[in-house]
Amino acid sequence: MWTEFISEYGMFLAKLGTVVVFILFIISVAFYLYMRAKSGIEEHLEVKNINRKYEQLQLMLNSSMLPKQQFKRVIKEIKAKHKARDRESKGGDGRHRIFVLNFKGDIRASHVTSLREEISALLTVANDKDEVLVVLESGGGTVHGYGLAASQLQRIRDHGIKLTVAVDKVAASGGYMMACVADRIIAAPFAVIGSIGVLAQIPNFYRFLKKHDIDFEQLHAGQYKRTLSVFGENTEEDREKMQQELEDTHALFKQFVKENRPGVDLEKIATGEHWYGKRALDMGLVDELRTSDDFLTEAVKAADIYELEYVRKKPFMERMFGSTVKLLQQ
Repeated sequence: MWTEFISEYGMFLAKLGTVVVFILFIISVAFYLYMRAKSGIEEHLEVKNINRKYEQLQLMLNSSMLPKQQFKRVIKEIKAKHKARDRESKGGDGRHRIFVLNFKGDIRASHVTSLREEISALLTVANDKDEVLVVLESGGGTVHGYGLAASQLQRIRDHGIKLTVAVDKVAASGGYMMACVADRIIAAPFAVIGSIGVLAQIPNFYRFLKKHDIDFEQLHAGQYKRTLSVFGENTEEDREKMQQELEDTHALFKQFVKENRPGVDLEKIATGEHWYGKRALDMGLVDELRTSDDFLTEAVKAADIYELEYVRKKPFMERMFGSTVKLLQQ
């Protein structure tokens, strides 16, 4: 009797737990939808004035280091600079402007979604007296993803606006495809540059499936609709066709680099190798050894600098499992 009671009680608790979990799930979904509606616009452009940022850093340091009277003089000097800047803007075409964009690439070049919006926005206000600085960091990825990203940067040059790309860490493969579009490439001394090549690699489980008597069937129309397969048997013809496609893609890549960097020795730089900044400078892959911070610190003295970031609110599932997805993409 006690056994029957305990069994029935356990079933009751299990059912109750299921109901509670279901109710909590419904409440969570409702709360998410409410917060989403409350948040308003999911995508927007953020603009930061880099000049003010540097001034604030200067003031923070000086407030701690300087005597009170001397600190007041620094504040007066900054105010005087602001007035002079305002007079300069009213008296003519205004000061030189630099728009800063940041591109941190993954294997799919997914940041191109924001990049295209940032470029579309700045092209509505920029003119041929302005400049765009793209701080680029990418080890490359899919051809179509980085091809589109490079095309977005080409839009800037097509509008007659000077384009500078700064590489502090890495611009390799698709990353260099983007960088070479620029009028000028600056790189840190130990930034990784190059890797002008094409790579394709896939596992093949055909022998494993055959050993365990597992059939795999795949139908296709068109002789080369499928070349190498993950589960099917790969033939020499498949491998030759895939190699031809890689060679053709590599040829297009080399042609693209040559058109944008006509001074490079294509046979030396298109081997798939990468070089550090100093060696890349010697080979003509970059124009100057300099970090993006050095560039901005100097430029802020004579230009108004604005950093643009197109913020896209990530979907709920992407926010929940985004880290896991990124790990799988590495």
